[in-house]
Amino acid sequence: MTRSTTSPVVMGVIALELAAGSTPQRAALHAAEASGLAEKLGRDLATHAPQVRDLDLVLAAAHFDPAEALRPGWSLHQRLRELHQRAPGRGEGARLIAFGADDTGDIPMPLQADDGLRGGLLRVVPFLLSGDDHTVEAVGERLESVLLETGMAQADTALLAQTAFGAQIEHARYMTLHDLAAMTAMQYEHGGLGPLWPVIETALMAPADECWLDAVPEPLLRYAGGEVHIALFEPPAWRARYASQEATDERLERAYLHFQARQQQIAAVLEAHGIPVTFAHCPGNTDARASLNA
Repeated sequence: MTRSTTSPVVMGVIALELAAGSTPQRAALHAAEASGLAEKLGRDLATHAPQVRDLDLVLAAAHFDPAEALRPGWSLHQRLRELHQRAPGRGEGARLIAFGADDTGDIPMPLQADDGLRGGLLRVVPFLLSGDDHTVEAVGERLESVLLETGMAQADTALLAQTAFGAQIEHARYMTLHDLAAMTAMQYEHGGLGPLWPVIETALMAPADECWLDAVPEPLLRYAGGEVHIALFEPPAWRARYASQEATDERLERAYLHFQARQQQIAAVLEAHGIPVTFAHCPGNTDARASLNA
């Protein structure tokens, strides 16, 4: 459950784990399929928290890369919230609202996924729950406590998603955004990106705070003011900070190229999470941290 400047909502995703080599044939569902998936989602969530039936359930029947759901301001779900606020029927009881492709098959801009982030084996379909604050808080606490362990979608829900999206789905499960963040942190740790996660987490959870990655042999970077500055070292400055004095010129050259590739990898991950990145020039005769503080 997350709060906003207006009222709390529960923000979550249907996480679709695809079979190796499987690519969804459709980016978004048509109205009837979207409504059917929303109905099954509501039914499944109500088995964990019956008060879900008293809330508006809003589904974006389109799939995204997990990084698109883990961006500062929770921008993907914010788009869904804005669509929800414009939907008819407010004040007429709990609603089941699903957004998808229009009658011609075109996908509205708020539901368009980032083309540069397609191809991963995990895709997420965002939803939110909204309504009475007390009920939202109770449902949010309940789902936060149970979904990560017991949130598998029922078989007919997974089959509907598989058929409608045209993808071979190995597993379909429900997660809150906090669950998704915890899973992503674990994946980054296993993939060698663990040192970067505290920076991303700060941007998500405490965007006004400052966070440094200052741990050799990793690139030096600073998150502040909603963006990341990465130190761009000239070769002498890089050698002074990172290189072994006994290394040969050939080994130093290879290590420097590897370091530059690591910088680009980190920049790409941050940008996938919607965190702006700039490179700060650090000459050999300056303090790199001071350059990033400028």
